Amino acid sequence: MILAVTMNPSVDISYQVDQFKLDDVNRVEHVRKTAGGKGLNVARVIVQMGENVLATGVLGGTIGEYIIQELNKSSIPNTFLKIEKESRNCIAILHEGMQTEILETGPTLSVEEGKAFIDKYEDLLSSVSLVTISGSLPKGLPPDFYCKMVGITQGRGVPVILDTSGEALKQVLLHDEKPFAIKPNTTELSQLLGTDVNNDTNSIQQALKHAMFRGIEWIIVSMGSEGAFVRHLADDYRVTIPKIDVINPVGSGDATVAGFAVAMQREKSTETLLKTAMVTGMLNAMEAGTGSINMKKFDQYFDLVKVEKID
Repeated sequence: MILAVTMNPSVDISYQVDQFKLDDVNRVEHVRKTAGGKGLNVARVIVQMGENVLATGVLGGTIGEYIIQELNKSSIPNTFLKIEKESRNCIAILHEGMQTEILETGPTLSVEEGKAFIDKYEDLLSSVSLVTISGSLPKGLPPDFYCKMVGITQGRGVPVILDTSGEALKQVLLHDEKPFAIKPNTTELSQLLGTDVNNDTNSIQQALKHAMFRGIEWIIVSMGSEGAFVRHLADDYRVTIPKIDVINPVGSGDATVAGFAVAMQREKSTETLLKTAMVTGMLNAMEAGTGSINMKKFDQYFDLVKVEKID
């Protein structure tokens, strides 16, 4: 079973308006509310792929209860550390071909709550074979909190796929215990290294020479519509994807993580694993719902993804 961790979940609220007016009233007819957070998107796609998953993290208040209700409606097994503080809302206003986001920071966790989650996490590891950790840390937790989680997971011999950014990612990469896989994009690589990294293969290869990336078995560098650059141990791959009609790109990176995790769980070959990850990311972008894929289209697009080993 795959354990999908979301430390700072949210209710994602999407407002569609023809024209967004500042300092005025904006009336909304179509509202979409989703149990959100990167790890919950991962869990949702894993379920749609027919694999066993358990969603976990930290939730609180009436918003937290709503998230659990929505997960149960989608038949996503879950077990969260429950706190009294309220979980967060994240609002996206879709207007005139643009997306304006208003993101609450969420609850501030105490030292005791952080320790309580680690205890719960250690208990859950006994029944899973793969872990995904996605998204930001809640306020109150130290920036090296994911380092502790990765160390515990690797110590149990369970592979962990980490999809985060900023200081939380940097702390993990500077630590001795490295995750099994990471999924940065070129912007995140640029921020980590303090230098410009673009979608050029040579640029990415140069960036990945940095010592902080040593010891990571899989590094999947997202290149958006251009596909991905992937390093597996000593081998580099260029993965290209077909053009698609994008409806909602939000959550495509999470769907990519889900596809990678499922293919890894099923012990697929390198080529099949990478193609699966790319296809699930594409399928998410082709649907209106975040963390939603149409598996009926999987085989069609799987055949259109190309994986080329770079000498």
